[in-house]
Amino acid sequence: MDLNSSPSNNTIAVNGTIPVASTFASATAPFENPPPANGSGDRKPIALWPGMYHSPVTTALWEARSQIFERLLDPPRDAPPQSELLTRNPSQSRTSILYNFSSDFVLREQYRDPWNEVRIGKLLEDLDALAGTISVKHCSDEASTTRPLIVVTASVDKIVLKKPISVNVDLKIVGSVIWVGHSSIEIQLEVTQSNEDGNDSDSVALTANFIFVARDSKTGKAAPVNRLLPETAHEKVLFEQAEARSNLRKRKRGGEKKEFENGEKNRLKALLAEGRIFCDMPALADRDSILLKDTSLENALICQPQQRNIHGRIFGGFLMHRAFELAFSTAYAFAGLVPYFLEVDHVDFLRPVDVGDFLRLKSCVLYTEVHDPDQPLINVEVVAHVTRPELRSSEVSNAFHFTFTVRPEAKVTKSGFKLRNVVPATEEEARRILERIDADNLNEFFRT
Repeated sequence: MDLNSSPSNNTIAVNGTIPVASTFASATAPFENPPPANGSGDRKPIALWPGMYHSPVTTALWEARSQIFERLLDPPRDAPPQSELLTRNPSQSRTSILYNFSSDFVLREQYRDPWNEVRIGKLLEDLDALAGTISVKHCSDEASTTRPLIVVTASVDKIVLKKPISVNVDLKIVGSVIWVGHSSIEIQLEVTQSNEDGNDSDSVALTANFIFVARDSKTGKAAPVNRLLPETAHEKVLFEQAEARSNLRKRKRGGEKKEFENGEKNRLKALLAEGRIFCDMPALADRDSILLKDTSLENALICQPQQRNIHGRIFGGFLMHRAFELAFSTAYAFAGLVPYFLEVDHVDFLRPVDVGDFLRLKSCVLYTEVHDPDQPLINVEVVAHVTRPELRSSEVSNAFHFTFTVRPEAKVTKSGFKLRNVVPATEEEARRILERIDADNLNEFFRT
């Protein structure tokens, strides 16, 4: 990153790191800056652009890339698209942000959870915001005369927590573009933090892979993005792995919904057998099992202007945050003990969510794994629906899949703890379970 700035201090960076400051410490009064005399009275300070979702990280990122974001908010009229694609290497998009938790009490309190760790939901917001900034930087030709591209989150391939993240120790997120297609961009992010005792150097606490797609800001159609030339051996390996994942996604999109063959039909039948006992003979059902529908939770909200991104749509990080909070609550109610987040298995952004949309988030436990008694797994699905009562319509906008276990310190307080098995009551539920299990197994195969 060539700029190092916070809402209160814009300076040229030496190490390419963007420091994050608490929003309270750097807040600006809404009308502190009067409209300029040149007539552009609708232009606001960056801290308010465009009256949308704000957090310590989004504010710092937008400040650091103010020139690019200004062009996105106010593109030149009738500007032509970029005429020639550039070739860039991963180091040119590499960006990092630093959380000074050890010295900034207010920032620390904004991110603290009840277990003195970093709130995962807020961290998901920040990861999405940083990935978006990196993709914008890669796509920009840094010319003020061309039409900027719009980049939107298409999916999250994987987010894996490798160790607990303390809120008392400084935290750093580093990311860069690792692969590009015609209009797709994959960004990999790493969260690093040293141990609280200070005896260990920074180690990776979390990894994340985001997929963004570029759209022409005038036509809305897919737009080509700048090429990527990996230089180091590690960058080349990351590029090849991302290419394999891209080909897998294309095969999944291109293929029709597969029919279950004999072996898979037997799996489907076995999965449904216990569920039918619950429905037809509930007194004889296995007490260690529970119907999928009985694990469900739901919440709803009206999407507000303060939750939108620079393109006027609802900020993807905000949606992930809300989905995570519901998934956490679902795992908590299901297990009866405080859950511990392990992974975001996959997120699909199927359609944009707009200001004013009536959004319903529905969650359930899809399946559990108890092979390892020390770390039983809870797979939670959250599906977001954009609901339009006046049109009597409901459309899926996002699908999220999370994996939790149970916090070790909570498990020791409950002797004989055991997770219940989740069983489907319908064939549709059984198919969802099997498809998710198969997808997780396939993803693990491609990562090993």
